[in-house]
Amino acid sequence: MTPVSGSHFSIFDANFLKFSYRFTQKTNFTDKEALYPHQNLSYLLQFFTSSNLFRSNQLEEQKLSQSYQVAILGATGAVGTELISLLEERNFPVANLKLLSSPRSAGKTLSFRGEPVTVEAVGDRSFDGVDLVLASAGGSVSKAWAKAIVEAGAVMVDNSSAFRMDPHVPLIIPEINPEAAHDHQGIIANPNCTTILMAIAVWPLHTIQPVRRILAATYQSASGAGALAMEEVKAQAQAILNDEAVPTEYFPYPLAFNVFPHNSPLDDQGYCQEEMKMVNETHKIFGDSSLKIKATCIRVPVLRAHSEAVTLEFDAPFDLGAARQALQQAPGVKFVEDWEQNYFPMPLDASGQDDVLVGRIRHDISNPCGLELWLSGDQIRKGAALNTVQIAELLAERELLRTSSRETVGTR
Repeated sequence: MTPVSGSHFSIFDANFLKFSYRFTQKTNFTDKEALYPHQNLSYLLQFFTSSNLFRSNQLEEQKLSQSYQVAILGATGAVGTELISLLEERNFPVANLKLLSSPRSAGKTLSFRGEPVTVEAVGDRSFDGVDLVLASAGGSVSKAWAKAIVEAGAVMVDNSSAFRMDPHVPLIIPEINPEAAHDHQGIIANPNCTTILMAIAVWPLHTIQPVRRILAATYQSASGAGALAMEEVKAQAQAILNDEAVPTEYFPYPLAFNVFPHNSPLDDQGYCQEEMKMVNETHKIFGDSSLKIKATCIRVPVLRAHSEAVTLEFDAPFDLGAARQALQQAPGVKFVEDWEQNYFPMPLDASGQDDVLVGRIRHDISNPCGLELWLSGDQIRKGAALNTVQIAELLAERELLRTSSRETVGTR
């Protein structure tokens, strides 16, 4: 029986681990420089000596003691309420929290640090004096307010797809490409949930031996469509059991006791938007557009937490022991394997968890250079709100936010 293990590293531990992988486990750096120019030795030395990896705890605490004026755009949704909880749980240095929504939700009261906060309708002056905006109100809303947010001097971390593929907007998973935060021009994009969960599991292996092809099948819960969609699945299940008409307001078909391909629009090749997000976003985050990726995304009758079956192809066989060790040590991953009990990651176990549960590592019997894994991860937390808050923490740690004193900080 392989023990279940997890990791709770800081962003800086994640970088140290990532570059330690590359430095100690790659046997021929020069062969990879053309494809991975950022992995050569001179870059590592420059990174270690110029970055903040080795700051003292005292200095880190000093920087995080600065406080920020924070706004949540889309505060009453499933991700918005999770953002509020995470800011409190992780003790993010909030001087003042402003909750913004559509006029329909304005006037509601939510709790932050034991105090009631009234939700306000977003308007032209909503971002005056704000340092950081965590946006999760949909692409159209983010596009509508992005200019006002940036002109107000704030940084927007956007959870929608509006800016993910904009070449001027960093797309960040802090455990993978935190250095991209330095390039922001006022907006940072949060990747799609399925991309985040897959990338967190694949990246530790990719840093040891570059992946050449990724084949993914997703099993996506109702939470990906929001809180009301989750309630609809409950109502659908009850209606089916009672032999009543089944409501389908948020899904095109009944999801309870059913599965169907993801209902986002299809392109000319027959791939839906959700599948192409996994392809295009992974290319951008990994910094490698030559990586071959194919995904099939499926809605399943699970309330919360997505699962994925992922097959990886390498140039040479990948040792199972090395793969397990890499995943056991990887930040953001909890390794779950019990072969005797046939116990592996499940969405019920992943729900409410920060780490992505990864296990059932095995060789692909159809390809000697293939490796297969299974994962489950909370779509609302690491797939959305947690990654957003981790980006905010990264910005604060690297002094890339304006402080509540209105001082501008954030030079490289």
